[in-house]
Amino acid sequence: MKKVEIHPDAVEKVKKFTITDPQLGFGKYVAPIMVQALYDHGDWQRFDLLPYGPLQLDPCTKVLHYGQEIFEGMKVFRHPDERIFMFRPEMNARRFNHSARRMAMPEIPEDLFLESCETMSAYCKNIVPRRLGESLYLRPFMIATEVGLGIKPAKQFLFIIVASPSGSYFAGDSVKVYIERDEIRCAPGGVGSAKTGGNYAASLNSYTKTIKLGCDQTMWLDSQEHKYIEEMSGMNFFAVINGKLVTPSLTDTILDGVTRKSVIDIARSENIQVEERKISVDELLKLISEGKCTEAFVCGTAAVIAPIASFMDKDLSVHRLKEPAGKIAMQMREKLIAIQAGRTEAPEGWLYPIKDIKF
Repeated sequence: MKKVEIHPDAVEKVKKFTITDPQLGFGKYVAPIMVQALYDHGDWQRFDLLPYGPLQLDPCTKVLHYGQEIFEGMKVFRHPDERIFMFRPEMNARRFNHSARRMAMPEIPEDLFLESCETMSAYCKNIVPRRLGESLYLRPFMIATEVGLGIKPAKQFLFIIVASPSGSYFAGDSVKVYIERDEIRCAPGGVGSAKTGGNYAASLNSYTKTIKLGCDQTMWLDSQEHKYIEEMSGMNFFAVINGKLVTPSLTDTILDGVTRKSVIDIARSENIQVEERKISVDELLKLISEGKCTEAFVCGTAAVIAPIASFMDKDLSVHRLKEPAGKIAMQMREKLIAIQAGRTEAPEGWLYPIKDIKF
């Protein structure tokens, strides 16, 4: 198995790095190191821990023209005994390779993906936040680096991991959602289940409208009937209907979220019924008006879990939830954060311990 080569100048950079701002925000600060790996001639050539720095790309690099790119989002948490852990990284490794296959990119052996993430985490141990709800956010990504304007899959790639000590994604306690009934994010047979930048780029035009209307997140519907709820621009969706937790069933247009799966697992362990099925947005709004849908929430690695206060429709009508503070949402959030932060026992296999490295 290949090992990550540690460059001494990277170690010196991270030794001297400190953050004094008590308000971390999300993605505001970036660790001064990164993992980088090159793929060429049909294989991964080498993996290095380097000082963080800019990339130099030829103007005809394929990623700049054809969007051959994928990424992941995952977190590292500090426990009360000062040990640090990644949260369910094997799921990220598998999803990264799912995205790679869909985007005609090389897979990374799971053990090598985990080794790279662990190395990055180990050398960032001193900047993993200590406050509950905060974490070190890891962003592994891969881009096509072959040069040329021909439209064909690249043969050269660059894999990088950067890290950001981060706090809460949302500033408020709950979010307002705009229902997008016209534009679509992805379609069956497309790349909706791959974590690729194009999916997020496709959501930005609607997001601009969402913000102008005073909302926080865009809700995307299916591309064929513009009827069934899929997900938010970067998060999965849950509703509490007649006391049952309901979420859209996975298709090739919905990202298989690690937090989504964790919420389902936690809910079932708490004896809360979970149903994965197609949900019509009109059905949802009707259930809200009848008081049968009492709360809803979004979830994702960055956002964790955030309750939804209201939905705004195309005609600008506003549909408010009976429990905007989200009783069940907060129950799920508190349980999940407690597991991640080592405040309560984690299900087997959820926490990946990071080896302590002296440097």
